[in-house]
Amino acid sequence: MKRLLAIAAALCAALALGACGEKQDTIEPAGATRSLTLMLDYLPNPDHVGLYMALTTGGFARAGLDVDVQTPSDPAAPLKLLEAGKVDLAISYEPELLIARDKGAQLVSVGAIAQVPLTSLMSLQRGFDGPRDLRGERVGTAGIPYQSAYLQTILQQAGVPVDSVKETNVGFNLVPAMLSKRVAATLGAFWNVEGVQLRQAGRRPTIVRMEQVGVPTYDELILVARKDTLAERGDEVRAFVQALARGYETARTLPHLATEALVRFAPDLDRRFALASVRASLPAFFPTQAGKPFGWQDPKEWTAYGIWMFEHDLLGVRPNAGSTALTNEFLAGQSG
Repeated sequence: MKRLLAIAAALCAALALGACGEKQDTIEPAGATRSLTLMLDYLPNPDHVGLYMALTTGGFARAGLDVDVQTPSDPAAPLKLLEAGKVDLAISYEPELLIARDKGAQLVSVGAIAQVPLTSLMSLQRGFDGPRDLRGERVGTAGIPYQSAYLQTILQQAGVPVDSVKETNVGFNLVPAMLSKRVAATLGAFWNVEGVQLRQAGRRPTIVRMEQVGVPTYDELILVARKDTLAERGDEVRAFVQALARGYETARTLPHLATEALVRFAPDLDRRFALASVRASLPAFFPTQAGKPFGWQDPKEWTAYGIWMFEHDLLGVRPNAGSTALTNEFLAGQSG
């Protein structure tokens, strides 16, 4: 394992020099190692595989950073702790950031980790083929307001009367609610996590992704910073973002080894599941637009999604999200 990790570290170094084919900024550690605290969005899982690859192979250390990764006690806490100055960076979700900004938070997304929606409409019910089969059924959600808005949009797109479907808050017990047949489908499970788990358990879930059924596409996982941090510690944020990118690039090249790095930090994860989930997830971590670096955020997509949130009463003020809620300047080759 040590030999393999050494190989991975060498690969990370090669990627840092632009071996992946995209322009890289040169980040030289300046003097003493600088400390950064990162709050995860949830427990360590395959979505974080590039982060743990960078930690394992010394990618952050080579960028002059000592990164402290923390796990939230409450999934709703990361942006609140970030805004309060308790952590330097946080992984969160595009809709959560827009809601926080609508309430006055001076927070900005500095890069997308999962560049497409991971949230999905999922069912184990025999004969379920898609949204049109929800008429007269019960759908479980995690009780998050924008999931209710997703469901309304999906039903309207499919021509199903909204009042013909009963939404039930099942919290984070989405899979148990389907297995017990408490609900016909759920909206909130991730296709790359719960979908993989169910298939490995011998189930055959029907999975419908959000962007396929009328919900505007969005970046599921993002890296968020305070505006004052970007002004005062921009070089450190840039070093972090680009070291993180190299971690994900290495994971794409060596998914098995990257999974081992993840499981070292999260030993409760089943290795077989973790590897399958990592492999399923990898395409979601990289932009589909040619020539764009890891972390790229499309301002037009952010604007469209922000307008959709406003029109569904999720925001009090119509945002210009593509201009104000994100920046790509800390990504490789984007600093001018």
